[in-house]
Amino acid sequence: MRLLRLSMGSYARILEIAIANGEPVLLENIPEALDPLLEPLLQKAVFKAGSINMIRLGDSTVEYNADFKLYLTTKLPNPHYSPEICVQVTLLNFMVTPEGLEDQMLGILVAKEEAETERKRLNLVVESAQSKAQLQEIEDRILELLSNAKGNILDDEELINTLATSKL
Repeated sequence: MRLLRLSMGSYARILEIAIANGEPVLLENIPEALDPLLEPLLQKAVFKAGSINMIRLGDSTVEYNADFKLYLTTKLPNPHYSPEICVQVTLLNFMVTPEGLEDQMLGILVAKEEAETERKRLNLVVESAQSKAQLQEIEDRILELLSNAKGNILDDEELINTLATSKL
């Protein structure tokens, strides 16, 4: 992964190389007003030149490797990007909420004071997640069997067995 900043003088050239080689790029400290050079990437304005995928960045045309990924980060606490930008990207907010911070701090405290209790709690969290996933699988299977059932559903042994198993 290549780590870039807009303040780097050669960031455009390094970005072009990464696009051609299909390397992921992490562009840090993005302001609310994005560099126009990034627009074709956000729009995925890829075109064919013969049999080769190309993209236009500024004044240059670069071969576009489908393995290329672009990640943008900002240190702005509550950035306000234009609606056009918001539609073109997936925004993730990694800001810690007070409740999340409280859970983390409590976990650290309990791990230090009562390591066995914290271990049991973590095991219960894992078991709970596994149980929820298993329940979802069973529900999906039952719905699939119901939608594919022909005739009387009471005669479908697989459906009856799946329903009986779901009670456990």
